[in-house]
Amino acid sequence: MSERKYEKLVYQFTPEYNEASAEGVGTDFVYSPQAYFRGASQIPGAKYNVGFQIMVKPYFLDRMPHRHDVDEYLIFLGGTFPNVFDFDAEISLCIGEEMEEYIITQPTIVRIPAGVVHCPLNFKRVDKPIFFQAACMQGMFGGVYGEGEQKFEMFYNGPGQCIYDKEKKCDSCRKCLRGDWDQPEPQA
Repeated sequence: MSERKYEKLVYQFTPEYNEASAEGVGTDFVYSPQAYFRGASQIPGAKYNVGFQIMVKPYFLDRMPHRHDVDEYLIFLGGTFPNVFDFDAEISLCIGEEMEEYIITQPTIVRIPAGVVHCPLNFKRVDKPIFFQAACMQGMFGGVYGEGEQKFEMFYNGPGQCIYDKEKKCDSCRKCLRGDWDQPEPQA
């Protein structure tokens, strides 16, 4: 059967299991498996990536203040479906160079404009599951950390396979960001 014209625009989620945790902390803070859309590595040309996670216990998720060159949206909802307003948690998020703290205690969406420093992000109290979604408007999750000589970029694309080399995991080289859905499939 020949390839369908728009086949590259459809991605079926595969389960991912959390592999990363802070030193001395397990991975049981989040329900597994989780679902992620890893942007351009899953749909070439995508300018969006997002994770779908259910947080089930307190966890200091992101300790390092950083910024993105694009907007990011952080969504906090109750994780007891279908009632997403069944919310019982306390989450601390800092925004701006001033580290202005916001305490989230009800369903909330936060827009982080391009260039605005944000984090730490700390799920301080989680008495009922919380649906958390970080949606970044670029083809791969990444940010700019630090300032001046300490400034560096860090990108992460999850534990998936490289779309250019089926023998290795993604190493976040960002080559897939240059592709588009209507281009020929990359050669391994």
